[in-house]
Order: sequence, then C-alpha cells, then structure tokens
Amino acid sequence: MSTTTQAPKKKLTTSAMIASIAEEGQATRKAPFGDALVELGRERQDIIGLSADLAKYTDLHIFAQAYPDRFYQMGMAEQLLMGTAAGLAREGFMPFATTYAVFAARRAYDFIAMDIAEERLNVKIACALPGLTTGYGPSHQATDDIAIFRGMPNMTIIDPCDAIDIDQATRAIADFDGPVYMRLLRGNVPVVLDDYDYRFELGKAALLRDGKDILVVSSGFMTMRALQVAEQLAEDHIDVAVLHSPTIKPLDDATILDEVARGDRLVVVAENHSVVGGLGEAVASLLMHSSLNPTFKQIGLPDAFLDAGALPTLHDRYGISVAAMAERLKSWLR
Repeated sequence: MSTTTQAPKKKLTTSAMIASIAEEGQATRKAPFGDALVELGRERQDIIGLSADLAKYTDLHIFAQAYPDRFYQMGMAEQLLMGTAAGLAREGFMPFATTYAVFAARRAYDFIAMDIAEERLNVKIACALPGLTTGYGPSHQATDDIAIFRGMPNMTIIDPCDAIDIDQATRAIADFDGPVYMRLLRGNVPVVLDDYDYRFELGKAALLRDGKDILVVSSGFMTMRALQVAEQLAEDHIDVAVLHSPTIKPLDDATILDEVARGDRLVVVAENHSVVGGLGEAVASLLMHSSLNPTFKQIGLPDAFLDAGALPTLHDRYGISVAAMAERLKSWLR
C-alpha cells in the first residue's frame, strides 16, 4: 500500500516528459490507480489487466507483479488490445485496458466503438498522459480525447483530479456495469481533495468551495489549479466557487444548473483539454438548452496541435497554469 509523501524539491528542467505535475512541497501518492487495482484484484478474480507495451507508464505494472496470471502484455497494438479486452468481457471478465490516451482515442477508436461500446461490454479503458501532461508534442498530447469519446454512445467518461479521486473512481467504475474511459495521472500524483469533504460518485459533481463572484466548473487537475487560484484571489477579495465535475459523461446536469442559477456569477469552465468538444462545450450546451444565460468563459487548450517542450512553460503558454488562470479570471471581472 503506498503512502502519502511530500514531493521532492522540483528541479528546473527542460525535459519534455515530466512524470508528475506535483508542485514543490505538495503532498503526493505514488501510483494510486495501480494500488487500487491490486486491492480490487484481491476481492475480484474477474479483474484482468492488459496493456499495449505501456504497463510501467500507466502504473499497471503493479497489478502485473501482483497477479501475473491475470495480466496480458499486448505489445504495440492498440487495436489488438481493445479487441482482446472485448473478448474477455464477453467471457465474463472485467478487463482494465491501459495505454496512452492519445493512442486509445486515435488509433483504436473503431475497435472501441464496434467491439466495446456498441455491445455495452464491461471494459474499463484507463489512459495516461491526458491533455497537456507531456511535452512530447502532438503525437502524445491527448488534447482531443474527451471530444472523441463524448461522441461515442454508451461510453462513460471520467477525468479525476488527484490521487484520492483516481483511487475512488477506480473502485467506482469496477462496480459499474458498462464501458468506461478514464483519464489517469500517473507516478507521483498530487493529493488535494483530502482537505475537502469529498467522495467520488459516478455521474456526480461536487461543490468543493463556495463563492459569490465566480463559479469555476472544472475537471481533472484543473480542479486542483482552480482551488489554488481561488486561494490566491481571495487575497484580492475575489470570491471563487469551485465545482468539480469528474464525470464528463453523463454530466451532472442538475447540480451544474443549480449552481449556475444560484446568484449572478461569472461562469468559467476549466479543463485540461481542447476548448472544442470537451467539458466546456458540454456545459455550454446544457446552459443553452436550459435557457440559462450567464456570462460564460472557457479556460482550456486551443484548437491546435501544441508545441513540444517543458510542461511548466507549455502550461503558461497555453493558459492553464495557476498564474495564467488567475490573471484571466481577474481580467474577466474588470
């Protein structure tokens, strides 16, 4: 069982691949997905792990070490990975298939659609490097994965915030019968939500912090960033509420609409994904169809193939760092 530790002092780096987005001094937990799956494996003999040559880089290697007879290394063949997962699900197993998010969304789309989603098979697709969590450039940056899977019928989509969220979401999707796509933060994952009265519930959003000036609806590590920004802006007497929406599909319509209708606040959606097709457009569509018309803004990645480079530099460049997010929120209130 992994323990929570303090992150080592961050070194200045120009590396394109950074394993953790934890900031200096931030508490982290190592491999929450892998640990949760090992614990589930003790309870459930039907859980199978598969990976397309990336077990070490999705933290599935922990499961493979614990249950070598229930792990399959499929090689660099994402289509084969998904087809095999579908076959195992048809035989009554619960496959957890892991790879990088960009490979699942782009390379294996048709196999997921036809073999898994159409048949509503009980396959869990858990993918590392979501959005801008690698600096390797467009070949590895899954900036459009949510948009791709949102258009797929029967697919549930999860974007957890931190190690606690990943741990709880992994257990929740194991109890859910049907196909799931879940984004993963791997390695030393920040621990944030222990300071809040939070528990992951499939299909539910959670108000982590209230505020009268701005309502931020967020998912993934952008919830962590939103909470940090809220603390900073409080010093400038700007009151920011943070509504964490880890389930992108199905969206928690009722909670989002209730929060938007409660007060005359600027509504901002923050996500580690393209502004096209993700949480922002899902919320905007919900508001439009519900005849709510707040002042609405998006913080997300541009509709473009992004640069390669060091993550801190890229997060600043594309507006999803704490500093960039704080400045944009303040500018929208001026």
